Amino acid sequence: MNSEKTQHQVYGLLLLILCLSVFNCKSIQEENSGGLKLPPGFKIDVFANNISGARSMALSPGGILFVGTRDHGRVYAIIDKDKDFKADEIITIASGLNMPNGVALKNGDLYVAEVSRIIKFPDIESNFRNKPSFIVIKDDFPTERHHGWKFIKFGPDGKLYIPVGAPCNICLSEDPRFASIMRMNPDGSESEIFANGVRNTVGFDWNPLTHELWFTDNGRDMLGDNIPPDELNRAPQKGLHFGYPFLHGKSILDPEFGNRADTSVYVKPVQELGPHVAALGMEFYKGSMFPAEFKNQVFIAEHGSWNRSEKIGYRISLVKLNGNNSVSYSTFAEGWLRGQTVSGRPVDIEQMPDGSLLVSDDFADVIYRITYEK
Repeated sequence: MNSEKTQHQVYGLLLLILCLSVFNCKSIQEENSGGLKLPPGFKIDVFANNISGARSMALSPGGILFVGTRDHGRVYAIIDKDKDFKADEIITIASGLNMPNGVALKNGDLYVAEVSRIIKFPDIESNFRNKPSFIVIKDDFPTERHHGWKFIKFGPDGKLYIPVGAPCNICLSEDPRFASIMRMNPDGSESEIFANGVRNTVGFDWNPLTHELWFTDNGRDMLGDNIPPDELNRAPQKGLHFGYPFLHGKSILDPEFGNRADTSVYVKPVQELGPHVAALGMEFYKGSMFPAEFKNQVFIAEHGSWNRSEKIGYRISLVKLNGNNSVSYSTFAEGWLRGQTVSGRPVDIEQMPDGSLLVSDDFADVIYRITYEK
């Protein structure tokens, strides 16, 4: 994958130099964005490029987009000064962090999730240009890096929700925090496990109608190309178990752990997603720009497989709901995978105030903006 990305970047750089020197045209990322496929009326453009390793996103009330990374150790602030939906300035507000994947905002403060701690940058909109210092909120999460990167978000209850992924492909750990979603107060107090049996979620959101937590979960590896599926799950209350490591999807018993528990008590996914698509960020659409049929439906960023003989994912999917039931699972945006050639890997989805959607891509180092016009 590293050699594939390096070749892609070298080729892209050569084209960019030719494009700028000979034709005086836009950046190659912007040209390529036109090759992505969306439903009629939808358009995708580049909001920001050269965002190395862009992962989770959080948009401040003042319109500053904060972006975390996984392997780059940085957190960015992206500013659209003239409000034309094109980034004008990119500032690295922190570097040298330990997989600072997750970012979230609360009362003007920026929270960042590293592998084993949560840190906070106070009053971030006023300080992001000044190499801001941070406060350690909680630093006793597990230190294992396998599935150790974290997506974080504040829930309707005012608590910060924090997943702790399984420290392995498939295992049963004595530490109950592994394979869970935890939550705590903004000051780090009253930390508790909210959901169990969650192998590795890197995206969740709350249903705007019911205020219940929904989340994606990545299925285990090494059972072949086509099993198990990734999952979209619903957690209406604390204390539920979602099956890992005993049960995968709705009915697949794990060959090692499946006979060790009564799998009938586990919560089954609302929707089985594609096998190994690496479903990450998800967002309930709450805006009014898109047609009414998309309101309160689930958009999912599928990062793309790494362990199938033929790649799958590398797209934005749409799960349509009727109440708490899925009625369809389909591809909404695609084109990052052509044949077996990869040009991008969607990670997270963030809705803007006007109803458009931002999509981060840590392969092409781009953030896209999806809009709709009749």
